[in-house]
Amino acid sequence: MRRPNSFSLLIFFVILFFGEIVAYHLYQVADVFFATVFGLAVFFVALVAYSAIQVADQWERVIVLRLGKFKEIKGPGLFFLIPIVDTVAYWVDIRVIAASFKAEKTLTKDTVPVNVDAVLFWKVVDPKNAALNVADYVSAINWAAQTALRDVIGKTMLSEMLEGREQIGQELQKIIDERTEPWGINVISVEIKDVLIPANLEDAMSMQAQAERERQARVILGDSERQVALKFVEAAEIYAGNKTAFHLRAMNMLYEGLKTNSTIVVVPSSAAESMQLGAVGGLAGLFGETKAAPAEPKG
Repeated sequence: MRRPNSFSLLIFFVILFFGEIVAYHLYQVADVFFATVFGLAVFFVALVAYSAIQVADQWERVIVLRLGKFKEIKGPGLFFLIPIVDTVAYWVDIRVIAASFKAEKTLTKDTVPVNVDAVLFWKVVDPKNAALNVADYVSAINWAAQTALRDVIGKTMLSEMLEGREQIGQELQKIIDERTEPWGINVISVEIKDVLIPANLEDAMSMQAQAERERQARVILGDSERQVALKFVEAAEIYAGNKTAFHLRAMNMLYEGLKTNSTIVVVPSSAAESMQLGAVGGLAGLFGETKAAPAEPKG
């Protein structure tokens, strides 16, 4: 039930205050009995005003029954009731409401126990049906959401549940909306927060994912080696038909080797003869010996 509104309480005390002032003056100038009756009448009028004057907030709708039958929907703002004849059945909140629900240890289609947490966003679009067609629409929609979640889990494989949360949420929204439509409730969306699986199964899935990644890495490495081998074959065919290009490539390899800190470069004799590097090697050796010979002493 809704809390008492301050405006009605203010009207109650205002009527009571002024009524008691008048009753006091009557007590001074008239009979005591008459003043007492007047005071009681003022109290009764203040009580009736307190019951008749109601205020609903902007997001509230009030279901009013007259002698047990539906009369109308009041609010928002100020409205009046006939005391005793009119009664307020429900104060309905028409804002969007977020409700958390879950399914614990529910078996999937492949018999895996899972715990699923979800959030339901809904709102009341027809306050009359929400108040008259179901006893407690808040509890009813929570139970409907939980049963729908269990039904969807039982029809879904674990892999599909882990990968397709958005699709499961859409399916849940459709099922729950069909169940709650006669109650005047619209389901806006359903979001799957978390899917918890047993720890041993989680470790097994982690090992499987690691093995799959290692397999993909080996496949990529093998494919890279195949591509490199094909490029080597193409280069060999080009060098076989062009001796000059082959010599330039060999000399470039020697140059790259000599750029480093290495002091000795070993070249096969056949390669040296084919590139005519014998004279170059002899001159380099002669230059090294001349540079290393000690100077003769004078005199």
